[in-house]
Amino acid sequence: MAAYVQFHRHDHPPSPLPNRPKDLLSRVRAARDGDRAANYIHPDAPINPTPDNLAYVRVRGKFALALLLSLAWLAFTIWIALPWMRDLARLINWPVALLIIGGIALVPGVMNAFLAASLLLDRRPRRAAIRSYPPVSILIAAFNEAHSIEETLRSLALQDYPGVFEAIVIDDGSSDLTARILAKLDYPWLHLIRQESNLGKAAALNRGLILARHDLILTLDGDSYLFKDALRNLVGRYLSDPPGTRAAAGTMLVRNSRVNWVTGAQEWDYFHGIAAIKRMQSFFHGTLVAQGAFSIYDRAAIEEVGGWDECVGEDIVLTWGMLERGWRVGYAEDACCFTNAPDTLRQFVQQRRRWARGMLEAFRRHPRILLTPRMSTFFVLWNLLFPWLDFVYTTAFIPGVILALFGIYWIAGPMTLALLPMALVMNLLMYRISAGMFDAQGLRVRRNIPGFMLYAFAYSLVLQPVSVAGYISEFIGLRKSWGTK
Repeated sequence: MAAYVQFHRHDHPPSPLPNRPKDLLSRVRAARDGDRAANYIHPDAPINPTPDNLAYVRVRGKFALALLLSLAWLAFTIWIALPWMRDLARLINWPVALLIIGGIALVPGVMNAFLAASLLLDRRPRRAAIRSYPPVSILIAAFNEAHSIEETLRSLALQDYPGVFEAIVIDDGSSDLTARILAKLDYPWLHLIRQESNLGKAAALNRGLILARHDLILTLDGDSYLFKDALRNLVGRYLSDPPGTRAAAGTMLVRNSRVNWVTGAQEWDYFHGIAAIKRMQSFFHGTLVAQGAFSIYDRAAIEEVGGWDECVGEDIVLTWGMLERGWRVGYAEDACCFTNAPDTLRQFVQQRRRWARGMLEAFRRHPRILLTPRMSTFFVLWNLLFPWLDFVYTTAFIPGVILALFGIYWIAGPMTLALLPMALVMNLLMYRISAGMFDAQGLRVRRNIPGFMLYAFAYSLVLQPVSVAGYISEFIGLRKSWGTK
């Protein structure tokens, strides 16, 4: 049973998530799309935030071109890899040889080629001129965040947001000093709720949603720090995106990258890899994860999906529920939020195993997403291949690298070098794009060369076996725990 510590300006009792009729929800969404154009977007804005059919054809044309280029790269790599496949087939057989080489070289290569082509073709639309900014409700589920929650709220206080916002912190049964620290804070926009026991992040967010007053819902982790105009930029991107957009993800960056080699490698993963993938996915109208650490959602959409599910991947499950309905999920590359990444190998393993399980949870809860006729379904199909790719990397490529050290080139060998040109192009593109965003925000890319070397050459040696462990845990139904974020 939850109890209030302090809660300002709310006098209505908690209630279940509203079950609004779908026809009413449709009218609400249509009205809200109209509001975005009529009430928030400046009428003299130089661009039309609602792309016409021609704009969609152009994006689809770029999608087709990126796919064509990646298939051409696939044909080229198959031609190069034929001797390699023949040699391996003599040792085992052709089906297994194709599964191994396809999983460690051919399919990852075509994915990298598609990513590189997409980034080259992407022309991010300018943000529309915003006449007025809507009110926003910010939900922060906090569990044992005494070391960081005060700074998280201070970063909110420093935001130059032109509209009204409220922050609802749900202390989810913390056993440290989180509740005491929160009770001492005196921000006029801050509301505090305390749940007597730890009910989980999903339950905390659903509780906050019930009490939120506004139609735009933003979620933020209790150990995150928003960089200057992050709130303005995230809301602005959401308003500027086409009708049908029901959520937008912000950009997550590592705040504690100087702690050790674990966080140093993750700095490049967030800055270099995750950001580029989200940018590509949003270009084709479907970011696959609006992460709970910093994203904005349409309240009516959350309610129609059913709120946050009680699972280890509640953010991906919520996002896929929106994509399954044909809605668009965007990405604001210049809405920067710094978070504390896991700083021990054990915590990192727990996090990435949870992420792998979250993907399988999303497939199980939203299987019809594979039948949704849209460009982003292509990326969902990619995710369907990840268990195979991670399993082959773990059970074949890693042992193959060890054998190659002794001069046995059955799996890894000189032909593996054929992957390097595309990997180099992809990394240069990702760096150029992310560095350009940093420059525009007044940020500087840290010279973290050891972290990059670990990210480029050793990261997958940990990440992919851990992902395999996550898939197995989900398949056999092991007990789920949050572990780390």
